[in-house]
Amino acid sequence: MRYLPHTEDTRRSMLQTIGVNHIDNLFQDIPASTLNPDLSELPLHQSELEVDQFFKRHAANTLQASEAPFFLGAGCYRHHIPAAVDALIQRGEFLTSYTPYQPEISQGTLQYLFEFQTQVALLTGMEVANASMYDGATAAAEAVMMAQRVTQRRQAILSGNLHPHYADVIRTYGHYGNFEVDQAAPSPAGPTASFNLSAETACVVVQYPDFFGHIQDFTQLAEACHAVGALLIVCINEIVALGALKAPGEMGADIVCGDGQSLGVGLNFGGPTVGLFATRFSYVRQMPGRICGETVDADGKRGFVLTLSTREQHIRREKATSNICTNSGLCALAFTIHLSLLGEVGLRNLARLNHAKAISLKNRLQKVNGLTVLNTSFFNELTVKISASATDVVESLAEQGILAGVPVSRLLGNDYDQYLLLTATETTAEEDIDQLVLALKKSLS
Repeated sequence: MRYLPHTEDTRRSMLQTIGVNHIDNLFQDIPASTLNPDLSELPLHQSELEVDQFFKRHAANTLQASEAPFFLGAGCYRHHIPAAVDALIQRGEFLTSYTPYQPEISQGTLQYLFEFQTQVALLTGMEVANASMYDGATAAAEAVMMAQRVTQRRQAILSGNLHPHYADVIRTYGHYGNFEVDQAAPSPAGPTASFNLSAETACVVVQYPDFFGHIQDFTQLAEACHAVGALLIVCINEIVALGALKAPGEMGADIVCGDGQSLGVGLNFGGPTVGLFATRFSYVRQMPGRICGETVDADGKRGFVLTLSTREQHIRREKATSNICTNSGLCALAFTIHLSLLGEVGLRNLARLNHAKAISLKNRLQKVNGLTVLNTSFFNELTVKISASATDVVESLAEQGILAGVPVSRLLGNDYDQYLLLTATETTAEEDIDQLVLALKKSLS
């Protein structure tokens, strides 16, 4: 495919066809403060060698996760990814393939998506899962819209301790989808015990473990939701936690969604990740996305088919269950390979190791003056309150080569500037914890 730039005559013709006078008219809905027309500091052009050297210089200024004590989490987690994962997903037949529109000719793609669905259903304790979605935040928003279709109601109640990114995306969907979103204030010290449910409530959305790392059993909440005809949606950021915790389906969850980044998908500067979505079989027709199924062919041989793919997603968007018409196929494959390599025993051992690292971190942090650990229950992430600005402390430690967690204020505003999220995974060494604790003692003394 050749690159053929448009001529001025072609550009004028295109603009006239769509009824605008200038290309800037296409960006009129973007606030002027967001646009940056001044490019005077950028060179007009550079050679390939100069561009390569430029980016290498800037890359050298980046402190990588593998080069420093690393305690960042807040929805994106650092885990060891077996070399076999990258070796397999970079094969040409996987790396270049996309969602097939004549699916039955792509048996390999359908099979690994079928296996992925099976894994997600088993992990979450649900009856059916789809072939993945973009990410956890959009999956949560789609879950809310699905709950509204099921219940024919328009109110969504969000836990105050739902990840802020998830809440923001749900509110954005609500603004343009004309549904009501209610959320309590965040509670770093522990989640709220009750929700104001009514006959107007379509769903309650909670997180497990929540944004601050707290763990709850939602069995009673599920019963309360069902008593008023509402659905319970459980979001999971850290999928490895399900190797140790009770599955949401066992608590009575109606929809389980979240992000599968922890298995097979690196941090990658924040993305891409892979959205997980599972529900009860009675709701399958309202579930967004695609479902791959198993069957036999005319000769009785095992085969795979695209069991569910709502055509309205392609031709009548206003009637679609979802306008997300694809799935994160390559990331779903990475998830599937990683989990297959671990197996059930391996996943449970990985979960135990993560929790053990977090216990070690908590025990050491409790000896730091000016710092209080807020969690009584946690998996591999916990919240501390410190006697100084968490932002200033994190910046100071970053200059010392320590990535000391995520200040809650970055996601929830300055009112939470004394709160710090810290995560420990199987990649966290005891020496890393030693360096963190020593640096915190000096910063808070």
